[in-house]
This record gives sequence, C-alpha cells and structure tokens, in this order.
Amino acid sequence: MKLSQRATLRGISFLSLLPLYSWDPSSTYIHEPTYFKNMTVEPPGPHGVKDAYCLLNFGDSITTDHISPAGSIHKDSPAAKYLLERGVDRKDFNSYGSRRGNDEVMARGTFANIRIDNKLLKGEVGPKTIHILAGEKLYVYDAAMRYKTAGQNTIVLAGAEYVSGSSRDWAAKGPMLLGVKAVIAKSFERIHRSNLVGMGIIPLCFKPGDYADTLGLTGHERYSIDLPNKISEIRTG
Repeated sequence: MKLSQRATLRGISFLSLLPLYSWDPSSTYIHEPTYFKNMTVEPPGPHGVKDAYCLLNFGDSITTDHISPAGSIHKDSPAAKYLLERGVDRKDFNSYGSRRGNDEVMARGTFANIRIDNKLLKGEVGPKTIHILAGEKLYVYDAAMRYKTAGQNTIVLAGAEYVSGSSRDWAAKGPMLLGVKAVIAKSFERIHRSNLVGMGIIPLCFKPGDYADTLGLTGHERYSIDLPNKISEIRTG
C-alpha cells in the first residue's frame, strides 16, 4: 500500500470518530448532496456512455456563470418553484451564490443563466432546451430530470474555451446532478476539465479542425462513448 493511501485511510478512520453533522431536512440553505451518499474509499472506474441524448448544444466561450450563475433566482425558474414549495417568500429567495450549500437549488440553477445560447433553441436565448424525444421546449433542469427518470444518459456539445472565467465547483457538480455523462468540446479550460473528471463526467475534445458544425452534428443524434475498463489504459490524443 502506498504512503498516500495509508494516510488517506488514517484520515478516514479519524473522521469516523468525529460526530456527524446533523442535516436539517427543512433547511433551504444547507442540504446533504446525493454525491455524499454511498461514497466509497476507492473511486469508481471509468464508464462508457451508450445511446445518450444531447441536453445542450453550445458554441464558443461558455463561462462558469453561464453554467452555474451566482446571481438572483428568477421568479419563474425551477429553483424558484422549489423554494416556493418549501414556504420561502419571493423576497427571501436571495441568490444562487448564497444557497450554494443546497444541491437541490444549485442543480435547478445549473444552465439557468438567462443569457445562455443553446443551438437547440435555434436562436432563442435563455435557460431552456429541447427534449429530443418529446420535441418539447423545457427548462434545462426539467428536461434533464425527464431523461434521468427514464434512465437515459445525456451529453453536452460545445465549442472552444468551454467554461472560461473564474473557477466554480458547481459548474461541474451541477451537470453531474443533472445526469450529464460527457462534454464534447473543441477545447476546455484546464481546471474545469479536471473538475469534470472528478465528478465522473468525461471531457472529450474534437480532433483539430473539427467541431460539431463541421461534422454536421445538430444535437439530435444519439451518442455512444467506449472507454477501457481500467483508467491506466486510457490514453490522450
């Protein structure tokens, strides 16, 4: 066993002796995220993607604020609906940034920027997308949950400089909670690419000179990605 592994196990043993935080199920500010549940010491191995649908199709220069806005919660958004259902008045919505300790709010706020440009909407700007199977225009969160409930994987198409701007952990956590399994882009911001891997989302780059438009990809296709069973067998390039 490597020294780093022994240190990790000692740390876990020490933490197991500490009193656990008592999660308040009624809190709209702090909530136990699903990725803490059933967490194992060893990370899961690589996973492929089969017959996934495209949740969003972006162009260049999507920023962290496009994916996980920190500003105000729009009154008609899925996050607003969640808060209203729990007795929070509109005047007390506060911002996504202030509620970043609640994964339910932040998942609903993922891709919720009102200026986000999704090619599936054919020129319309806003936090919605087309559910490919139904042909319906829905909030991104609602479309993602429909795919997820049906057991259908999703991916995101993007152009160059995917997730530029300041690093924001929820720009990777949010898509994972929505069920996104891979992002296929022309290029990635380096830190965000690592964050995606940490959340189990596969970051893939088009070959030089290629991107979604040159390959004729519209986002209405099905996408499958094959990966080796062992991380050590994955090669870049």
